[in-house]
Amino acid sequence: MSGEIAAFVKKVGAMARPNAAQDGRLLFALDATMSRQPTWDLACSLQSEMFRAIPKPSALQVQLLYFRGLGECRSSKWVIDGDALAKLMTGIACQGGHTQISKVFAHARTEHAKRRINAVVYVGDAIEENVDDLSETAGQLGLLGLPMFIFQEGRDARVEAAFRDFARLTKGAYARFDASAPQELAALLKAVAAYASGGKDLLKLQASGQAQALLAQLPR
Repeated sequence: MSGEIAAFVKKVGAMARPNAAQDGRLLFALDATMSRQPTWDLACSLQSEMFRAIPKPSALQVQLLYFRGLGECRSSKWVIDGDALAKLMTGIACQGGHTQISKVFAHARTEHAKRRINAVVYVGDAIEENVDDLSETAGQLGLLGLPMFIFQEGRDARVEAAFRDFARLTKGAYARFDASAPQELAALLKAVAAYASGGKDLLKLQASGQAQALLAQLPR
């Protein structure tokens, strides 16, 4: 994997883009209910991979959004380095509660209206809300040009069907990962970071199978 990353960074580093410092905004949303603690810890250890996949002078701004407990849904400031995001994440503990995916969608829409978000990452394993209502909102995000990259842990068929639909409606992509294989999630996060920073052209340069699988789902 390290060889693939090195080759990717070398290729992308040769591609100069105008206004790179203003490009690349990624909303990183995670389910932080109690069942998610192992995956939260995994995401904490891997989130820096998103920044490492982006060469200078390109830039990637990331905002953390999470929900947990009894209606708690919070977002961080926008950060531009892995250390800052890691500091934010390590101070958060998962708590029991229901999913609040509707709030994730609403927040994404609000932030996108302020300034374009290039991609939304959502990591979760459950849905405890009305799927039809969520699908309608996802369709609205798609019309606004806000793609969602939805990563599912586990094999709940109902959750998979809904997550796949949200990804399709937003013109994004879906993938499943196994928390026991952390390199899978790392490759997925790097792939979306590449997309958020430079679109499909940069995603195409990433050689991992996970990146190519996401690319194949995106509208041509």
